[in-house]
Amino acid sequence: MSETTQTLTPLSTQAERLIGLGVHEIAGLSAAEVRAAARGDGDVLLAVRPDLAPASVLAPLLRRRDKAGFVVTDMTDVDLFAPLDTVGLPDTPLYVVGGVERGDGMANWSPDEALPALTAASRTPLLLTEGIHWVLQRPDVLERNHCFMTIGSRLRRPDGTLDARTPALWISNGTGRDGRERREAPKVGWCWAGNRHTWLGFASGSGRRALKPWEEARSA
Repeated sequence: MSETTQTLTPLSTQAERLIGLGVHEIAGLSAAEVRAAARGDGDVLLAVRPDLAPASVLAPLLRRRDKAGFVVTDMTDVDLFAPLDTVGLPDTPLYVVGGVERGDGMANWSPDEALPALTAASRTPLLLTEGIHWVLQRPDVLERNHCFMTIGSRLRRPDGTLDARTPALWISNGTGRDGRERREAPKVGWCWAGNRHTWLGFASGSGRRALKPWEEARSA
């Protein structure tokens, strides 16, 4: 699938998908609040703020060939991967990301190389939770040899420096600690910031925008 065909369904359809999966309950929102916010058209991705719907809870909702998604066993701190300081994250529970791309053209780049290139191109790297939301809506954006990193989320050490791991989503081969039963399952894992992988692009968007009509439903 080429990047030009990775369109998204209308916001109202995306909202119903999240409601059907129970994501609104995870985030402490009502179905009415989600529906009230998800109005309008445009090829944008509906997302829930990561502190309300963390990656560890969203990942098992992913599906590929009836296999549930999972987080790799050596990433128990996955929910501590927070937005980079340069990521302008709206403070509303629900928001949208525009112009989402998988970044196939950056395959075989390292995260350390990709981040400044995305910034120079006025692109914003996707957060891990945004990447999961994207695959929840479009499972087919994960393809063999065409998966993606989400380097907008990084873990900061106590001394303020960044942990060398960078999160990504790809398809399990069912080897090692994944287990044979997880072959073909969507997988949340990590790669070193200085390493390159021919099968991982760098997912990004053109920007984020807050969705505020949910407040009207809450006060109704």
